Amino acid sequence: MSSTYVMAIDQGTTSTRAIVFDHAGRIVVSRQREHRQIFPRAGWVEHDPMEIWANVREVVALALSAGDVSAHDLAAVGITNQRETAVVWDRHTGEPVANAIVWQDTRTKALVEQLGGPAGADRYKDAVGLPLATYFTAPKVRWILDNVDGARARAEAGELLMGTTDSWVLWNMTGGVNGGLHLTDVTNASRTMLMNLDTLEWNPDICAEMGIPMSMLPEIRSSSEVYGSGRDSGFLAGVPIAGILGDQQAATFGQACFEKGMAKNTYGTGSFLLMNTGTAPVRSENGLLTTVCYKLGAAPTVYALEGSIAVTGSLVQWVRDNLEMISEAAEIETFARTVDDNGGAYIVPAFSGLFAPYWRSDARGALVGLTRFVRKGHLCRAVLESVAYQTRDVVEAMNADAKTELTELKVDGGMTGNELLMQFQADQLGVDVVRPRVAETTALGAAYAAGIAVGFWNGEQDVIDNWAEDRRWSPQAGEDERARLYRSWKKAVRRTLDWVDDDVL
Repeated sequence: MSSTYVMAIDQGTTSTRAIVFDHAGRIVVSRQREHRQIFPRAGWVEHDPMEIWANVREVVALALSAGDVSAHDLAAVGITNQRETAVVWDRHTGEPVANAIVWQDTRTKALVEQLGGPAGADRYKDAVGLPLATYFTAPKVRWILDNVDGARARAEAGELLMGTTDSWVLWNMTGGVNGGLHLTDVTNASRTMLMNLDTLEWNPDICAEMGIPMSMLPEIRSSSEVYGSGRDSGFLAGVPIAGILGDQQAATFGQACFEKGMAKNTYGTGSFLLMNTGTAPVRSENGLLTTVCYKLGAAPTVYALEGSIAVTGSLVQWVRDNLEMISEAAEIETFARTVDDNGGAYIVPAFSGLFAPYWRSDARGALVGLTRFVRKGHLCRAVLESVAYQTRDVVEAMNADAKTELTELKVDGGMTGNELLMQFQADQLGVDVVRPRVAETTALGAAYAAGIAVGFWNGEQDVIDNWAEDRRWSPQAGEDERARLYRSWKKAVRRTLDWVDDDVL
């Protein structure tokens, strides 16, 4: 193949990036732009879809220019995206009817409880693999239709489209109002609460009960196939768009977790631990999500168990921006290293309730165990330790569901540069923690999916061959200390529950 590179567009929670990879999976050039985090009320989190689309165009142009790469040098483009975030827009004008409602947003709490009825959170779980929760896309779309003037009538008239941000980006890239393709892949569809997990088709009964017209929904496709090509003469014109994966599934793919039982954890705004469970979905009995891991063209669908943690990296941002205890994120480790332990302090960052394995939208954040002895270093250490404890919560549930013991955890994301955290993570899990040489596994996974679809790579084996270990942390703590710390963490978690009443946000 004459084309030299594959590009990934990584539309994340806090920023959008364009990264160009060569055949060895190495980064050639990368450019990034942050977008605004909009907080209209406590518990509400929004993004401006038009700002996101503008940033996509900008980072692509900047990456091509900085890398001296032309569209003709690209074999394909892959898209990866923040999942669950809901965008609703007019198919005729291309204008969003409202800001996107972000996955962290909790405004749909009362709606979710209403939808659950006597069956509760498990009403749709057998069909879609997910509990009813504010996290997922469908309740957010329902909220927009119920609360934006005229939106429901326009939706029922067939004027509105909905999707996660992959669908929004793809629609615009392939022409927008001039024939843009309204598609999503199986991984993103599996996060909406509207797709049958076994058949990979939209469930008309759930759509009706959610009050979402099926005319709004994108067509579901595999994660690796040619969907179309860029249509703008100045923007990737003619380049095949050939891969879509939700960000956590993309990271799993980029980490070469192709065997049943292999797992990775991505430490980003939140943290997301996925374990490959093979070609049959495993229904969780311990608070995890059953989701699609990936599907390459016509090959069998691969499923995963997932533990989703709402707040990890964003806790460091909160300490920096809201408390102003640090001036930049990297200082959290510097101050944490000034003390030997957490001084008895625990932080449970239930800012948007607790996700896996608890699924408690009534929880709110807590700082417990304070004494006069506790100082800044202890609090910084407690921030980092909370990430490791939350991950252990998920691993404990995953071991029970999968009926196997995790033997190694592959890690990626920005927080893996924090070596104090990575060592503490290994200590808490009691297994090795392994970081790859290319840490941008989310974008890399989307690039691999796109490149495989067009023959740039020859399948999973090329991904395995390209993967290389950078650093490994092995457990150093004794079992008694590990158990003592975790026992106190579980006590701290219990203090956060039953906080939200009808009149308390």
